[in-house]
Amino acid sequence: MTIDDLARPETPETPRNPETPEIPDSEAPSPTKPRPGTWSALRPLVLRLHFYAGVLVAPFLLVAAVSGLLYALSFQAEKIVYAHELEVPVGDSTLPLSRQVDIARKVNPNGTVTAVWPGAEPGATTRVLMADPDVPEDASTAVFVDPYTGDVRGQLPSYGSSGALPLRTWIDGLHRDLHLGDLGRNYSELAASWLWVITLGGVLLWAGRRRKNRRALVLPERGPKSRRRTLSWHGSVGLWAALGLVLLSATGLTWSRYAGENIGTVQDALGGATPTLSAGAAPSSEHEGHGGHHQGGTAPKGADIGLDKALEAARAAGIDSPRVSVVLPAEGKGYVVKETDTQFPVQLDSVALNPADGTVLDRLRFGDYPLLAKLTRTGIDAHTGVFLGLFNQLALAALALALILLILWGYRMWWLRRPGRPVARGAWRKVPVTLLLPLLAATAAVAWFVPLLGLSLLLFLAADLSLALIARVRSGRTA
Repeated sequence: MTIDDLARPETPETPRNPETPEIPDSEAPSPTKPRPGTWSALRPLVLRLHFYAGVLVAPFLLVAAVSGLLYALSFQAEKIVYAHELEVPVGDSTLPLSRQVDIARKVNPNGTVTAVWPGAEPGATTRVLMADPDVPEDASTAVFVDPYTGDVRGQLPSYGSSGALPLRTWIDGLHRDLHLGDLGRNYSELAASWLWVITLGGVLLWAGRRRKNRRALVLPERGPKSRRRTLSWHGSVGLWAALGLVLLSATGLTWSRYAGENIGTVQDALGGATPTLSAGAAPSSEHEGHGGHHQGGTAPKGADIGLDKALEAARAAGIDSPRVSVVLPAEGKGYVVKETDTQFPVQLDSVALNPADGTVLDRLRFGDYPLLAKLTRTGIDAHTGVFLGLFNQLALAALALALILLILWGYRMWWLRRPGRPVARGAWRKVPVTLLLPLLAATAAVAWFVPLLGLSLLLFLAADLSLALIARVRSGRTA
């Protein structure tokens, strides 16, 4: 049994009555056959593509879904695993930030303080980030300080702008590249490249089915366990999850290895690049439109107002979110105070301050971002579970679980379908030329823009042609 034996149409052939004589072709009437509609012509192609991609790409999707489910749950797991470092009893008053940083320096004298994250809510520790030779290049050492007592609660590696701790970072690496580096990134990009194709193809197939009532479109059928019942659950759940799965695919491709570069190029060409803040001690003209608050000049060497006054100056300049990151000034640079609250409404404004007197050197408001930059940032934050907090994480977990079930139901239908009559090859010949040519052009453009999709599609076609050739040779030998 080949892979084609499992891709038969939904309706079996009607057996011929043996008592009915067979009319020769020469004597049979020749009624004019109506031309098939657009969907009738496209359905065999969509069914064959959905089947091939579903069977061959599903293992990659399954790995991505399982690791994605673990990642969505890792946010709450971090709060439990690292509760000692993250939470402290609420005290009457907090120590100055500069005092907390001095305590962290004494604990880790080999580290260089780069940023400070004050506790965002009562009972949260202050996170002092340090460049440390003992941790990987893409990580910092985070020293957790009790803001009320000054006690050090522990030290952990911290990764990325979200401050992921070791547990979430390990799961994120599993989801992104299976801890195989650049080679492993191909797996996740392949999964993201095909997810939207399989999803939209499944929606078309499910919506195009004939059914007695509309309820069967969105709600799964009940009854004895069978392929029809499995198909009903597969189609209904897939329809409910379709929008979320397409968005996951699109946002996942934005930072993929190959398609991500093309997306970035198009975004820059359309003027949607994410703007950057100038932290130089002398103001730049790059963001003159961001409020016109550029002031100050070159800071006197060694002059520094300190962390506490820098934060006060940022608050006075409009950085009013409780979730902020204070980046310490490097040589010739100023303080950078950034809002880090990605939950709705998003607060991601930032200012650069003159370390000598706290005057604003540059200001960047999230409201000034180009629309494409806003959409990209929001999409990535939603994909990584930080846009809407717990609700976002639960939605990601639900989508991952739905994808896992869809894959398992798909394989179950594959198993229950055997043996069967395959979808006839050459269905593309029945597609009108006026539709086939634009379809081929669109496919070529998408395949170029999403390279792993195009490459794997060529492999599918090669496998299909090889199976057709083998079947033709076998039938010739039998004859």
